[in-house]
Amino acid sequence: MSQTMIRGTFTDAENSQHYPAGLSLFFPSKGNFVGFVGNLSSRSLVRDSIGYFRKTTQFPSEGVAAPGGMTGVGWSDHWSFWQEGYPAIMITDTAPFRNPNYHKLSDTPEKLNYESMARVVVGIAKLVKYLGG
Repeated sequence: MSQTMIRGTFTDAENSQHYPAGLSLFFPSKGNFVGFVGNLSSRSLVRDSIGYFRKTTQFPSEGVAAPGGMTGVGWSDHWSFWQEGYPAIMITDTAPFRNPNYHKLSDTPEKLNYESMARVVVGIAKLVKYLGG
């Protein structure tokens, strides 16, 4: 099970991507990918999901299974599934770690990358079909 939030901000600009403390050592500085994020109990779901996404979709992706209390890891609806013991992931463009307009009046439609969003949505649709059997 996963909860998806696509904000649609993708860029190849250097240093456009930021992370919670410690993660920048392991992940790219360009905000041009979609992230698959889960807690430690959801690591198999993260691994399976990103593996299938990469196999079927030509779009940069990164994945992490981290402690649920780490900044940003539980910032969406997937958290409530964890509370009931279900593995769950968030598929994200990393929101405030990339988008300086996130949750501001300046977060307007013309700033979104619709071509990238469409490619990600098609890939996620394939993934959901795969996960659903």
